[in-house]
Amino acid sequence: MVMRTERQSPEDSSMKNGAFREYNTQPPKETQVIPLFSLKGKTAIVSGAGAGIGLQVAQAFAEAGANVAIWYHGNKKALDRAAEIEEKYGVKCKAYATDITDYEDTKKVINEIARDFNGRLDIFVANAGIPWTQGRMIDGELSHYHKVVSTDLDSVFYCAKAAGELFRKQYVTGVNMTGEALENYSYGSFIATASMSGHIANIPNLQSAYNAAKAGVIHLCRSLAVEWVKFARVNTISPGYMATEISDFVPPETKAIWRSKIPMGREGEAFELKGAYLYLASDASSYTTGTDILVDGGYCAV
Repeated sequence: MVMRTERQSPEDSSMKNGAFREYNTQPPKETQVIPLFSLKGKTAIVSGAGAGIGLQVAQAFAEAGANVAIWYHGNKKALDRAAEIEEKYGVKCKAYATDITDYEDTKKVINEIARDFNGRLDIFVANAGIPWTQGRMIDGELSHYHKVVSTDLDSVFYCAKAAGELFRKQYVTGVNMTGEALENYSYGSFIATASMSGHIANIPNLQSAYNAAKAGVIHLCRSLAVEWVKFARVNTISPGYMATEISDFVPPETKAIWRSKIPMGREGEAFELKGAYLYLASDASSYTTGTDILVDGGYCAV
């Protein structure tokens, strides 16, 4: 790891006179494909990880060797899930209660986790989210709108700001929180869970606020990929209709309509997203930043 003592400003870190500098990044030294997917010794945080997509992502990272902190808000079963992951995969895994709609709490917990997990942060997955459940926007409550946007978009900004500060510090100094040289570290990886709803307008379930929030997540992360290019990669994953708890409120007849619009003819299972998240978290995606991966059974292809 190259030691860097200067604190580079946004103006002189990756751009000069409105153009990108050459060689802002370097490729990994490893060239064999299987080792590129390894997360051994790295620290990952996954928000909204007590169940559903987030839990599957946490398991994927643990399978790949990462130490994982899983965040939850009200689902205390996350404590049991963390213990199970730790025992099954032989990595460190702890659950932390966090209010992702509160920036100060988000920052505090991110720094607490980094201290607990070998003084470092390698990967952050901003996955927490809630659905819009009130149909047409014109009939919905403003309080529901604010809650959806706060949880699904604002929280991603908060997580990115707090995690990005650590990624930048690690890049600039080359050391962890205790002053030790960072081993097996090149740059950070920030991944946000967006949605195919950030690309299309869903029918028959109407959810304009949710769609707008997820479109915002995609463009926020695309913009951060440019801002952070020296010290972290930033990408999003856009799942389609998934068989998780977030859609439990949807009646069966509506889900049948969903399936009729999906070329694969079914909802996805949360574990079918594990490969996409692992790719973006690992050095296998070392030249991938500012992108969005659709995992939707072909919905957006039609």
